[in-house]
Amino acid sequence: MKSIASAPGKIILFGEHFVVHGTKAILAAIDKRVTVTTTTTKKQTLKINSQLGTFEIPMYDSVGEDNDVVALAYAARCGVGDQGFMQIKSEFRPFVYLVASLTRIDMEHRLALTNNWEALGLEITIDSDIPVGVGLGSSSACCVAAAASLSAIFRMAIGKDRVEYLIKSLNDEGVFQENETRSILNLAINAEKTIFPDTSGADCTVCTYGGMIEYTKNIPHYVPPYLIKEIDSTFDLNLLIANSMIPHNTKNSVEKVNKFKKNDEERFSQLCDLENGLIGEVIVAMKNNDADAFGLKMSENQKYLEEIQVSNDTLRDMISSLNEISLGSKITGAGDGGCIIALVKDENMDKVPELLGKDKECFSAKIDTKGVEWNEL
Repeated sequence: MKSIASAPGKIILFGEHFVVHGTKAILAAIDKRVTVTTTTTKKQTLKINSQLGTFEIPMYDSVGEDNDVVALAYAARCGVGDQGFMQIKSEFRPFVYLVASLTRIDMEHRLALTNNWEALGLEITIDSDIPVGVGLGSSSACCVAAAASLSAIFRMAIGKDRVEYLIKSLNDEGVFQENETRSILNLAINAEKTIFPDTSGADCTVCTYGGMIEYTKNIPHYVPPYLIKEIDSTFDLNLLIANSMIPHNTKNSVEKVNKFKKNDEERFSQLCDLENGLIGEVIVAMKNNDADAFGLKMSENQKYLEEIQVSNDTLRDMISSLNEISLGSKITGAGDGGCIIALVKDENMDKVPELLGKDKECFSAKIDTKGVEWNEL
């Protein structure tokens, strides 16, 4: 049995960092994708192949060493803080989590697998055309594509009804989701939490649905824990993505923002209000097809990101270099490295390499409207 799934990367147009604290954000899926292929094997192991390396672990250890996927399903039940589970390298943790979660069938008998699944192993291969560690949603797209691919394999191996039961037990809402895509999203968000426990879920959401969304994380976590509003706009975004070639560290950036908030809660609250107001103006600009206003709001958002200290000299220099040809530009994602985005007219695109320098990677981005896709083979 074999399944293939793919999901797009993303950019955050407005609202990064602030969204974690309850403000709105606008995200867009882009036409760079991660593809996850899952194949059943008779080796009785879970093997993961990616550009970051290879990882292999037994699916079921008959001698009870508790170092297999089934034993690690306890971590899926008890939460991502389980000590044994967290010893797995972060780049492989979401995949082990997903398999462990979907194999959580019989808690009374040490999570023993159903007979027709015990004889099977899994091999997962990840192929990506999204640069890693630069804020373009590589990990989120991986989690979404893996959730889709593995769900398809488990449907074939143990039956659709059983998979639905398992996913139901994993949902924060406590009920089975209204459609398959929503269930994939829920699995993906939980998988991403094994890397980023405080994730808002926004990245996984836009990687799942594609297009452009307005996203709000509810605080406290009422049901549902997030609000999604699809942006129906004919506004044509001609975006440039430029990579600073400095890997960002999301954890460090989040800690900086939390420190800023702790030191000046009043100003941080003001910035959150300003961000919400700005996003309302952005929605109006898109409805009016006003590229100039949209670009100005990008630059305004960048000022807020500068204030919460997630920028650096390299990013500032890149933004400054593009000022003469862009309508607006800003960081996208965690900051302190990674990428910037700029609204640039077609006729100016050929000037970008000279302005940024040969050491920077850049490409134009189109909005992906397909979202996650999967096939059972």
